[in-house]
Amino acid sequence: MGETRVDLLHLLEDLRDAYPGALEETILTEIIANSLDSGAHQICLQADSSESTLTIVDNGSGMQRRDLSKYHDIAASKKTRGQGIGFAGVGIKLGLLACENVLTETRRGKTHVSTSWHLSSRYRAPWKWVPPVGLLVNQGTAVRLKLQHALSPLVDVGFLESTIARHFRPLFDPTFTDILRSCYPHGIVFELNGVPLKCQMEWKQESAPIEIRMLRKRKPSAVGYLIRSATLLPEEQQGLAISTYGKVIKGGWDWLGVTPTTPEYIGGLIEAPALSSSLTLNKGDFIRVGARGATYLAYRKAIQESVLRQLSLWGDTRETLEETPPRQMRPLERDLERVLEDLSEVFPLLGALVEHRKGGQKRLPLGEPGDKDDVRAIVTSGIISGSTEDPKSFVPPSGEPEPSLPPVHLPEDNSPPPISEENSHVLLPDRGGPKRAARFGLGIQFTHQPGDSELGRLMESTVWINQAHPAYRRAVASRSVGYHIALAVALALASLAVEPKHEHEFVTAFLTYWGEALDSKKRKTRRR
Repeated sequence: MGETRVDLLHLLEDLRDAYPGALEETILTEIIANSLDSGAHQICLQADSSESTLTIVDNGSGMQRRDLSKYHDIAASKKTRGQGIGFAGVGIKLGLLACENVLTETRRGKTHVSTSWHLSSRYRAPWKWVPPVGLLVNQGTAVRLKLQHALSPLVDVGFLESTIARHFRPLFDPTFTDILRSCYPHGIVFELNGVPLKCQMEWKQESAPIEIRMLRKRKPSAVGYLIRSATLLPEEQQGLAISTYGKVIKGGWDWLGVTPTTPEYIGGLIEAPALSSSLTLNKGDFIRVGARGATYLAYRKAIQESVLRQLSLWGDTRETLEETPPRQMRPLERDLERVLEDLSEVFPLLGALVEHRKGGQKRLPLGEPGDKDDVRAIVTSGIISGSTEDPKSFVPPSGEPEPSLPPVHLPEDNSPPPISEENSHVLLPDRGGPKRAARFGLGIQFTHQPGDSELGRLMESTVWINQAHPAYRRAVASRSVGYHIALAVALALASLAVEPKHEHEFVTAFLTYWGEALDSKKRKTRRR
């Protein structure tokens, strides 16, 4: 009889490489995420550089003896998707790569147990029961990492403080207290070497709150703000960050598909607790396929609309060109829809751009009626515009004065703004509801973004082709604009249709269907 052996070192290294940040950063954030998932409202960190140890103590639910035993198994977890932001104790397991020893002490009810764990060889990670050392007085869990190197960032107070503040920004910001109250009723308190940790966020800049309401709910499903600075923002503050359960998942502008004309001067943060169900396995990105992917894409669409509206109020609008009349684009759009109709059988999420309903109208099939995750109807995704200073007083970095803005009226309460002709485009058709004249097919528009390296970007249901890109100018010179547009559409839709590692296969399939569409078009002409 044979025996299956696992290369633990290789497995842990692959797990480490699945995260975008450094190993020490992943260890710290994952341990804190698991503490938050356990219901803790106080997390204390003690860094001792002389002993090369980092101790993290929380007052969460703790573990029973059998749970602590299973806790040492790779990928063992009792968590339910959508109810947490930690993954199977990854922080502790990755700690084996950087630590001589990992001590875990837990207390729940009458159970008070402790284990010691280390990586002894490439194939073995033995652990044993040890007497508790007294890290816990009450219920909770404590972890002590004995680090291999005395100069490890995990014993550097500055590194610990900056990492926690960057990855858990919403937990320090009063803006998100109300929306996170359902996740953390008692709030979250961090202590670092006995001193309460406070995130310093004193920015001299203009801000505008954002509220996203989904499914006709009175309470917002996501809240946040945009900031605009007269000086260059630090790199970590540039772009719009998206978080769930208080943990920042993505940052920058690429994930949103919206790029301001001055991206280095505009930033912000959005908190959406419901997106925890759409997190990928390593909790470092969002799923873009299936029902969970549809939830993420619906939120992304609503956030895009809100951000674009606020950028328009700030005068930072996307410049569109009229070199190609819309009438000339209609045949191309119809060809693209026929290609997408065929591709949607292989890539189901593309059905959101081509699925028909009676009467020829398009709809977004993002859920079933009555489902708590039903995101078909986005009632309002509006900006409650309240700037900290007069928008007219802001001068763009280029030094050019900003055009005058229309007055903005603030609502007296948090009720959704009335639906009028001006914002009726935010409504998506409900099943059985009255038909609207809105068209939810794929559209093509042109923009001029000299600093953008992308051929095109998908915003809502429109692909914006960048006419300032050198490849577009070459396509015009060689009279191959149609093929260039098809390639730009394929690249823009790839992130919607498949996971990043399968984007090449999607682009190849798209161009194959695109070429075959020409043959079917000729056959239809002959039949006529």
